[in-house]
Amino acid sequence: MPDILSRRAFLTRATALGCSAAASPLWSRVSFAAAPWDTRLVVIILRGGMDGLDVVRPYGAPEYAGLRAALAGGAQGGAAELDGFFGLHPALSELMPLWRKGQLGFVHAVSTPYRDKRSHFDGQDILEAGTARLQTGVHDGWLNRMLQHLPGIEARTAFALGHGEMKVLAGPATIANWAPDSDLVMSPQAERLMARVMQDDPAFHAAFSEALMLSADTSDGSGGGGSGAVQIAQFAAEQMRADTRIVSFSLNGWDTHGNQSRTLLPALKSLAATITTLHDGVGADVWDKTAVVAMTEFGRTAAINGTGGTDHGTGGVMVLAGGALRGGRVHGHWPGLAEADLYARRDLMPTGDVRAAAAWILRGASGLDRAVLEQAVFPGLDMGGDPGLML
Repeated sequence: MPDILSRRAFLTRATALGCSAAASPLWSRVSFAAAPWDTRLVVIILRGGMDGLDVVRPYGAPEYAGLRAALAGGAQGGAAELDGFFGLHPALSELMPLWRKGQLGFVHAVSTPYRDKRSHFDGQDILEAGTARLQTGVHDGWLNRMLQHLPGIEARTAFALGHGEMKVLAGPATIANWAPDSDLVMSPQAERLMARVMQDDPAFHAAFSEALMLSADTSDGSGGGGSGAVQIAQFAAEQMRADTRIVSFSLNGWDTHGNQSRTLLPALKSLAATITTLHDGVGADVWDKTAVVAMTEFGRTAAINGTGGTDHGTGGVMVLAGGALRGGRVHGHWPGLAEADLYARRDLMPTGDVRAAAAWILRGASGLDRAVLEQAVFPGLDMGGDPGLML
């Protein structure tokens, strides 16, 4: 097999082997919004189901070594020390200076209300819609609904970057579009068809993961340090230095069914490069007013599978960065990893709703009333007590 696939060859191969277009590395979209307040909010959708137990490793849990030693190379497995219980995946070690400055944090054991079917396609729809379940007639995303309840939104309120669809900012609020240079273009209709046809075909998971890894340097920004992701982050930083206050985009490549110790690396490097590019690009003054929130449609199984990967799960982790957030800690209520503590005896048990964490960040960033957040932005949500995510 050649070391590098051409873009055309990879596109052909991915079409044949893909687990789901929702988890594929080829299509990304970024959206922007300007608003009359000072905090900058960046929402990153991590498509494919990021394994929170590998990214933020609970090596202090007695069960973790038995569940993950073969994957992580030991309980802590070279992870950077966070707080004596959790460690950060080595591929994100360049973000540790932000952790030490209190500008990097995490919310563990969170998920949307989506359960059991574990479809990328449906899970991402629910995540971006901000609803409790799939609902017909709901065509806008929670960021767009937020904009609809804020005064002073201008014509250039929203920008969409990339060739995919960002449902989180879809809706009546006007958006514009920008895309980095790329000759890999797939229509939303084609993505939808691929998602429906291929998402339940486990026989090709390992082959797709291999193709994903080989595509790292030829895709439009989902891996290999993320040249395309960096380009998007650079453009985002430029806009955030001016009038833009809300940015949303996606990073792909998190579907790690096989050989996870290798296939997860490109996505992690892309995420690290994205955050550091945003940090460097906006400058210290703007970074101090910035909240970056990265979330995924679901986590992955607590135990590794027979191909050295992890399968679709439930509880996962949110990644937080920026000077406006209270970092230097892992937020959330830890449920434990004993078999009886797992969801369906296989997944990390969700103890928090990812929408509640997002709602508190929106409230801190924009000042929106809690009733608006619970009834209009995230319909039917109970935000609970303030978890203290924002400074």
